[in-house]
Amino acid sequence: MPSSTPLDKFSYDDDIVRKFALATLIWAAVATVAGLFVALLLVVPDLSFGTPYLTFGRLRPLHTNAAIFAFAGNAIFAAVYYSTQRLCKARMWSDTFSKLHFWGWQLIIVLAAITLPLGMTQGKEYAELIWPIDLLIAVVWLGFFGTNFFMTLKHRRERHMYVALWFYIATIVTVTILHVFNNLVVPFNLFEGYSIYAGVQDALMQWWYGHNAVAFFLTTPFLGLMYYFLPKAANRPVFSYKLSIIHFWSLVFIYIWAGPHHLHYTALPEWAMTLGMVFSLMLWMPSWGGMINGLLTLRGAWSKVAEEPVLKFFVVGITFYGMATFEGPMLSIKSVNGLSHYTDWTIAHVHAGALGWNGMMSFGMLYWLLPRIFQTKLYSKKMANWHFWLGTLGILAYIVPIYVAGLTQGLMWRAFDEAGNLAYPDFVETVQAIEPMWWARVFGGALFIAGIGLLAYNWLMTWKTRPSKYEEPVIEAAPLSKDYADGPAPTSEYQGHAVSDLGQRFDVWTQAHWHRIWERLPMKFTVMTVFAVLLASALELIPSFMIRSNVPTIDTVKPYTPLELAGRDIYVAEGCYNCHSQMIRPIFAETERYGEYSKPGEFIYDRPFQWGSRRIGPDLAREGGKQSHLWHLRHLRDPEATTQGSAMPQYPHLEQTKLNFAGIPDRVEAAAMLGAPYEAELLHAQDMARAQAKTIVAELVAQDGPDRIFFDPADAANEAAYDDPSKYIMLEETQAIALIAYLQRIGVDLHAAEEVGEEPSMVAENPADATPARTVGGAR
Repeated sequence: MPSSTPLDKFSYDDDIVRKFALATLIWAAVATVAGLFVALLLVVPDLSFGTPYLTFGRLRPLHTNAAIFAFAGNAIFAAVYYSTQRLCKARMWSDTFSKLHFWGWQLIIVLAAITLPLGMTQGKEYAELIWPIDLLIAVVWLGFFGTNFFMTLKHRRERHMYVALWFYIATIVTVTILHVFNNLVVPFNLFEGYSIYAGVQDALMQWWYGHNAVAFFLTTPFLGLMYYFLPKAANRPVFSYKLSIIHFWSLVFIYIWAGPHHLHYTALPEWAMTLGMVFSLMLWMPSWGGMINGLLTLRGAWSKVAEEPVLKFFVVGITFYGMATFEGPMLSIKSVNGLSHYTDWTIAHVHAGALGWNGMMSFGMLYWLLPRIFQTKLYSKKMANWHFWLGTLGILAYIVPIYVAGLTQGLMWRAFDEAGNLAYPDFVETVQAIEPMWWARVFGGALFIAGIGLLAYNWLMTWKTRPSKYEEPVIEAAPLSKDYADGPAPTSEYQGHAVSDLGQRFDVWTQAHWHRIWERLPMKFTVMTVFAVLLASALELIPSFMIRSNVPTIDTVKPYTPLELAGRDIYVAEGCYNCHSQMIRPIFAETERYGEYSKPGEFIYDRPFQWGSRRIGPDLAREGGKQSHLWHLRHLRDPEATTQGSAMPQYPHLEQTKLNFAGIPDRVEAAAMLGAPYEAELLHAQDMARAQAKTIVAELVAQDGPDRIFFDPADAANEAAYDDPSKYIMLEETQAIALIAYLQRIGVDLHAAEEVGEEPSMVAENPADATPARTVGGAR
């Protein structure tokens, strides 16, 4: 660089970092306290107090969204805004966009905290937020955050992009793709809509999104965080530049394929499940490459780990990353997944990653940032050490009993006695068996929260010693010239770090020259990242949509009636999918317990699919007709009255809330627009719904059930109250009847033809393409 080149003068925007760091602390407390309350609801269901806003089904999505998008999300943004400016030697392109990003993201979180307890949900894991909020997410994420980030890259003063920036690029573009394609809906009012995907295809799209939300929201940005903050804290260079290249590109390409392993033994086509398993197993190698790169960065600095709490958090966080990325591929193996899926084993696995990897890395980053963003000393290193030990012990106290609970569930579900019968035929026996483990989980969660309390106090006391006015050091750096040629390979320094003696003894120029070219071309680098993601996604998803034999049609499967459609939406709003699955796998123990295994063609009108990912209650795929209307009414009102020991909350509000019959035609029209073959329903949806409700109530009365619900139970014995409509609500007008209508419909279409002496058939585009029945574990 000629000496006459003028230098630019600028300062970094640390105010935005302080904002996101504070939001990280606040939402960490909120998310974990919500999680503790949700855990308590499983052992003390009455904590919901009969109110719909505090039930497990509504609050579990609130907890997961708060943990992922509020706590982890704000930690990501704090890391990105701090490190990007320094890696690019440039202030963020727009302070205004930074502020719009911050306040827009907090608004999204608050809207989620309002809508989810109100039952306003799309019913898809990690994608529950309703379509108007989804639009806001797209604007804030790509419009404000993405634009600000990429424009900062464009105006950077550092030629080559450091590895952390690669992971930030992959995060921004891939999350955008995942969010947009998974959340495409046809709205039927200001807050609700139906997914454009149904059944098998919806399940594949959801777990393409769901698994990669873990990959590109909870993994890649935290790897970027690791690559920047760990070397800074240890004052050592990254162990291997070459390994970081292999780690990045293999992770970006392979991770996107792994989603179908969440759907083993379901109605998903066999090829998709196998593909998901193979790529999940391949993931182990690049994931551990990243872990090794992180831990070996500490070579020569392990003595500091004993002294510095920041490094303790990072070491444990990276170790949990290694554990989770070993266990994940293991759980993708079909035989292992057959035992683990739908059990608490998955919950333990997820929390080992979320609390251990994301939580500990976030806390380590915050402790490193506090003295720098507040320009003072950390108040108490000893208190930070106590936080570390409380957090670590809390994680172990949480996950160990839940691993035991998951294994207990899986083994009890598939256990048979000497006579060949199910050893535990009543599902509630498995719930009662693991209740002590659930209590242990509460204790572990409380320890983890106590650690966050120490962080909050340490934060407050550090903030109090800040200077009255923050200094804003002026940085000088030369702008990038238009003409550039790569020079000789660095031998002793790379991007400010010594590399000659720490495992980087290779010629960067000859071994990675091609990649160094990309590193100074951010737009080309971004295009290649998008290409890798889109190629892998297309090869996985397109066949399921283009080859009709993947989802053979069953001619007896008909669309839901208007009342059943409304009841299904109530089922989704109450979050029933958080506890119940609707997918009987072709495993002998399941077919013995629940009935014939589920077929792909049964779900062609299910928007969204409701296969679930956990069984706190029994599977409902063949629920229709198993119980009387009166049984369902009593079960919703008080689960203990029908199932002693149930962990299900009470739903008395369903009997006291009127169904919005006027909104049913909009639901029917949206479903018809998406392919449901409605005819008369389009003209008479409301009348048909009322007629079916009357029929159900008439049958319920014949079973010695009520035809009305008194707001004050004491009025039930008062004949005068029957003449006063203000004292009661007619049962046929309630949400409870619509939900019962849906529950009685689930799974009955498969054998509907048998009632008239016909054989149900599966029809594909070519009859020869129909998927044959599969046999797994002795099931027909």
